Amino acid sequence: MSLVYTFAVVVLILLAIGGLYVGVSNDAVNFLNSAIGSKAAPKKVILIIASIGIIIGALTSSGMMEVARSGVYYPEFFTFHEVMILFLGVMFANVILLDVFNSLGLPTSTTVALVFGLLGSAIGVAILKEPIIGADGDPVTLINSGKALAMISAILLSVVLAFITGTILMFFSRLLFTFRYHKQLRRWGALWCGVAFTIIVYFALIKGLKSSGFADGLVAYINDNTMLCLLIVFAASSLLMFLLQCLKVNILKVTILAGTFSLALAFAGNDLVNFIGVPLAGLDSWKIASETGDPNMLMGRLNDPVQADTIFLVVSGLIMILTLWTSKKTQNVSDTELSLSSTQDEGSEKFGSTAFSRAIVRVAVGCSRWFEDHTPKRLRTAVAHRFEAPSAAEMGADFGQYDLIRAAVNLTASSMLIIIGTSLKLPLSTTYVTFMVAMGSSLADKAWGRESAVNRITGVITVVAGWFVTGLAAFVLSIVISLILSLGGMVAIIAMSLLCVYMMLPKKKKNAQTEEAVKVELPDNQNEVLGGLVVEVCQIMQTTTDIYAQTIAATLTEDRKALRTLVRRSNDLFYAARERKYAMLPTLHKFQEENYVDAGHYYVQVVDYISEMCKALVHITRPCFEHIDNNHRGMSEEQVEDLTTINNSVSELYSRINDMLQSNDFANIDLVLAMRDELFDLIAQAIKNQLRRIQNNSTSTKASMLYLTILNETKTMVLQSRNLLKSQKYFVEAQRPE
Repeated sequence: MSLVYTFAVVVLILLAIGGLYVGVSNDAVNFLNSAIGSKAAPKKVILIIASIGIIIGALTSSGMMEVARSGVYYPEFFTFHEVMILFLGVMFANVILLDVFNSLGLPTSTTVALVFGLLGSAIGVAILKEPIIGADGDPVTLINSGKALAMISAILLSVVLAFITGTILMFFSRLLFTFRYHKQLRRWGALWCGVAFTIIVYFALIKGLKSSGFADGLVAYINDNTMLCLLIVFAASSLLMFLLQCLKVNILKVTILAGTFSLALAFAGNDLVNFIGVPLAGLDSWKIASETGDPNMLMGRLNDPVQADTIFLVVSGLIMILTLWTSKKTQNVSDTELSLSSTQDEGSEKFGSTAFSRAIVRVAVGCSRWFEDHTPKRLRTAVAHRFEAPSAAEMGADFGQYDLIRAAVNLTASSMLIIIGTSLKLPLSTTYVTFMVAMGSSLADKAWGRESAVNRITGVITVVAGWFVTGLAAFVLSIVISLILSLGGMVAIIAMSLLCVYMMLPKKKKNAQTEEAVKVELPDNQNEVLGGLVVEVCQIMQTTTDIYAQTIAATLTEDRKALRTLVRRSNDLFYAARERKYAMLPTLHKFQEENYVDAGHYYVQVVDYISEMCKALVHITRPCFEHIDNNHRGMSEEQVEDLTTINNSVSELYSRINDMLQSNDFANIDLVLAMRDELFDLIAQAIKNQLRRIQNNSTSTKASMLYLTILNETKTMVLQSRNLLKSQKYFVEAQRPE
């Protein structure tokens, strides 16, 4: 066998490892988010349980390997050379696509990438093939379009089913337990958790054993006595939960951890084929072709039943576990789902508003009003009482993104749907199922209030649209890559391998120091909030001073590169300030009652002053960059002289303000006030000078507009800085003992 094909097999194996890394980075949040979001256990405990589930799931995943070998094309019509190109095209496309989505922080589907990648790569290879004529004289169909359509339909149907299932289960669960569920949990918790545990045990273990080929006798017995087995498991689970409850064990946390295990098992059992199915099919093809040494032999033997080598499954599971513990990209993807399903922090939304999402909310509000008008008042009142959300004080600092009831519903429903799909050998997307279950449960749980519904619907639409883009992108990218590999040979294989290696290498984050300095977090209590705010005020003032001075200097010297960096830094400041403003109400809930009004008033003022000051800074840096970027005429000598004088005055004023903020010594605040008035006089005189120049036509229009913008926004920025200093002075003095 030619070394080219041996090299191709090695590349496939390496791509399998890379695929496991980027795939698990994207999909790990599917089975971790509920446990992490509800704070059911320390993160290390959650990861350990998920790791055990992954190992067991990896050992039961071989039944899905047939999807990669013969799921969407007829291998008996493809030669060994062609299937190797096909498999390489799929793996290259998957690694590139998933890495892009991970970097953007969007959850996508490895299952969709696999199915559409196989379909696209098969078509790409088939384009260059000579038509095969059958016995009836008609061309032979190379693509198994019927099976491919069935798998795609199952994936898309899972989106709707998952959302409906999550909504219904969450509605009735909340109706039973309410948000203050501890009393009802003592009464009904053992039975409710027993049902959840039964679903988890039956679908995760029994159906998993069926697909693995292990314990065939046990599986046959269970299939013949399904109802009896379910009743036994339910009785045992309910009794176990009752006993644990008597021992003061939180059975919801036990159920959530069991669900995490189940979903991790389902993920490995269902999605492992997405990462190693294609490389193992390539390895099997290489072994088959090695028997004859003929690269043109047809690969009909890929239709034979397959049982993957246990060693490959164990090694793959270990790689998945290593990725689970070490990958940093999982946090980006996790934040997306948690932000869309959280019951807290309305206003600090990750997504914006669109006309379509606004229209959906208006329709939903209209339907809600119609139901209110046609529903008995007593029933409305009773249901509303069951869904009455707890206050921030009741939730406490240990409360996660949502409570334990919703986390248990998310995991139970997701596990049930995914393992059903796996047992039927339908490649359901774990991403689609878990995400849509979480969205359905958050909708039923009234987490999407009037304040956040538009933003969260936009987020869901963005993610779902990304899924469709995944399919289209995987299809097109696989076609293109398979054509490149077919025409480029070894050179193309090496080039694509190097590209994938580059994409998987960790990248150094630009402006890490700046981003870290302005990152907004919500501390746990009032003292931390106010102490952190005082420190942040000093940091922001110092950063603002530097950015303003450098912006003026870069504008006068027409340094476009420096201005681009300054725009990015000012944007970071502004977005961080806006995020803190949106998080104002959740933060105020952390304040203590005794001095809530005074501390809260200071906090509101400072947050508003910071926001307005950063906005003014952005309104300076952006126009300056656009002016220079568009190659407009620079400032005249008179304008340069005026701006230099003002810049020096601003720098001196800000230096005084920074010293006072850092030392909390406001003895010379009147001096700052006098310096501010002198600066405003300079700005007023500069504006008058510019008006005279405009009248004499001695300056360009664009330069004049930029010049006046800088002066006016400088005045606004300094005014807000002075207010900020004054507010902090009053607050610090009020906190000092008399």
